[in-house]
Amino acid sequence: KQMFVNAQLTRQSALDSTSSILHTEAPPAGLTAPSLTQLTQAQLTRPLFTYDVGVSRYFSLAQGNMADGGEPEKKRSRKEALTENMLVDGATSDWQGRWDHLKKFLERAGPFTHPDFEPSTEVGIKQGLNYTITFPFQSLQLLLDVCKILVIGAGGLGCELLKDLALSGFRNIHVVDMDRIDVSNLNRQFLFRAKDVGRPKAEVAADFINRRIPGCRVVPHFQKIQDLDELFYRQFHIVVCGLDSVIARRWINGMLLSLLVYEDGVLDNSSIIPLIDGGTEGFKGNARVILPGMTACIDCTLELYPPQINFPLCTIASKPRLPEHCIEYVRILQWPKDKPFGDGVALDGDDPRHIQWVFQRSLERAAQFNITGVTYRLTQGVVKRIIPAVASTNAVIAAACATEVFKIASSAYSTLNNYLVFNDVDGLYTYTFEAEKKEDCSACSQVPQGMHFSPSATLQDVLDYLTDSASL
Repeated sequence: KQMFVNAQLTRQSALDSTSSILHTEAPPAGLTAPSLTQLTQAQLTRPLFTYDVGVSRYFSLAQGNMADGGEPEKKRSRKEALTENMLVDGATSDWQGRWDHLKKFLERAGPFTHPDFEPSTEVGIKQGLNYTITFPFQSLQLLLDVCKILVIGAGGLGCELLKDLALSGFRNIHVVDMDRIDVSNLNRQFLFRAKDVGRPKAEVAADFINRRIPGCRVVPHFQKIQDLDELFYRQFHIVVCGLDSVIARRWINGMLLSLLVYEDGVLDNSSIIPLIDGGTEGFKGNARVILPGMTACIDCTLELYPPQINFPLCTIASKPRLPEHCIEYVRILQWPKDKPFGDGVALDGDDPRHIQWVFQRSLERAAQFNITGVTYRLTQGVVKRIIPAVASTNAVIAAACATEVFKIASSAYSTLNNYLVFNDVDGLYTYTFEAEKKEDCSACSQVPQGMHFSPSATLQDVLDYLTDSASL
């Protein structure tokens, strides 16, 4: 890390000492970026190949004779070489060799590359303060400057996703999250620090990535996904989800489906925005690739999500035995009765005042029945339906999702087809299968569905049916 910091300081000093204005050559005329959505059914059924796109090591610690100052001579020479190579163009923040790890995938074919993949042959040229870089323009430049990624969620999985995507060459990223940082997040959401508690997750995560990774531009949106319109979502090439809510997943799934364009009943592939969805629960996780309108969507596979835990109302009201029963009593029964924050104010799990009130009332009820174990953190978990998280599981699933983003953006490898299951409770287990698209799915199917009501049914009966029907 110190070597990296020294290189950055040397680079900045060199840039400050010169009065020349650095320019970047325009891309060669006639070159256009390949479409991100020209995927055929044949491509979707090719053998699965998953490759973890990591970031190459720029240096290694070399053992050698100690020079003056107590530093190994070889190590010092490598530091000087690194510093020289990292003198960058102020506009692009690219240094010589920075994207070598990506060029290994994009410049040459291999036994696992997609049959239709053609390694880049035309190159672009960038000149900096003391270097000239050539790179395969069509694929690499697509990742660096063209591809626009939306990350939804900046929590445990979202932090890993932002880091992986930024280090994999994606420099135009937006992140949406409506939550603020809580002290309980700090054990696994590594983009946050104690001083950030109370601040919006999206803004802090974006600031951290922008400071740490030169050239990357992460734009934060501290709001609900429902507050953004279709024009916002239409601008992205790929959407990646790191959510802990099935409701939010279904909403973004519906939004991307609504952006599809059909001409005479035939789907226009250029209107498809791929959705990469990841989820974790303890030591279990999953990653999936959804091509809206072509493959199984979120609503096609609702039964794959774990059922929500609910306690019998009679137990909560009369015979509580667990601390969760006390919290649920306050949430379901006491909050609507007492109206602590006024008429019509719903319980907000993201409002510390609301959580504190529920916590205090839960302690009082627990004391009545000699129940122990009610804590602020448990209260927050019950109210918000927080799923237990493990940092290592988040890292694995985020890596799988970022790999799929790279494969789609570069068209170099076949994508996951289309569901990956991960489990390391006992040993290490992974399994992939193809989730099937439902022909009568209420979200993605183009087949009309019939609903039958009695002649005496009222409008309220129709609304209740639409609300309660699991298929809708």
